[in-house]
Amino acid sequence: MASLVRAACLTNYDQVARACGLNSTRMLFDAGLSPNVLNEPDVMIPVDKVGRLLQASAAESGNESFALCMARSRLLSNMGPVGLLIRDQETLRDSLQLLVRYLDLLNGAMTLEVDEQVDTVVIHELLLAGRAHEPTRQRVELALGVMVRAIRQLIGRDWQPRRVCFEHAPPKDLSIHHQLFGLRVEFNQEINCIVCAKSDLDTRNEFADPAMVRYAQKLLESVAPNNDATVLDDVRRTILLLLPSGRCSIEKVSEHLGVVPRTVQRRLTEKGHSFSSLMNDIRKELAARYVFESSRSLTEVAELLGFTAPSSFSRWYQGQFGCSAKDSRNKAHSGHE
Repeated sequence: MASLVRAACLTNYDQVARACGLNSTRMLFDAGLSPNVLNEPDVMIPVDKVGRLLQASAAESGNESFALCMARSRLLSNMGPVGLLIRDQETLRDSLQLLVRYLDLLNGAMTLEVDEQVDTVVIHELLLAGRAHEPTRQRVELALGVMVRAIRQLIGRDWQPRRVCFEHAPPKDLSIHHQLFGLRVEFNQEINCIVCAKSDLDTRNEFADPAMVRYAQKLLESVAPNNDATVLDDVRRTILLLLPSGRCSIEKVSEHLGVVPRTVQRRLTEKGHSFSSLMNDIRKELAARYVFESSRSLTEVAELLGFTAPSSFSRWYQGQFGCSAKDSRNKAHSGHE
């Protein structure tokens, strides 16, 4: 089953595509999407098709910051009922906690982790490509751009992050990145994240409206899916979080979700999945991304995928892809030369 995202993620797509000289209707059809999705923001559409659309649009237009251009004028209202709910919370901390809670209503292939440190906060966004391996650069930049826009709407339009970090390499032109994020934008980093001051979390939202919060909460409860419908996304997100620790098991995932392992396995079985197959699929997708798209050492890739030794990763990779990770990377690099 493909992960889904609200069609509102394509807000401003038509305008940016036209400005870049693209035929938005043709681009949508080529990606397997109906042009009607631009008028139906609450419809859920496949994440992999959105990724394909954004990547193709960036490539065909020559605009490496295509998705970031879409993010420049985003509003919390584009998130639908979730945006209404987080818009009227008293503090940024409250808003982020609710965004984490209801993220599956916006994007089934994204995990959001808010890591509070001594005097800083790291807002870490993890994304899966979807059904098939697709480059995630455009979706990552869109997600971080929308997050920065949301924070400014919550605590002040003059707010600036301390740093914005991307796993991928920098584009040739950084003007759009600097315009949206400020000058502290870093590439080829370990994670995709926004770093801000810890004090930002407690900044009061002077426009918070408790009455609107109650209204938005009722609206969300009426559209929220049941637990069984979201179990795949919940388990995927938790696997993403736990894999690098080397402790990703059905027991640990169940503990993280607050249920017993047999409940997780039963719900996955009802959806035609098993925990081991789900974890293996996620490993395959991440492996392809890290080997083909990044400059991480293969030892580091093995650690990020939760393997206790590089040799274990090598055997697994050979079995999954029919060749060694080293050969895959060499072929990928030679193809770009």
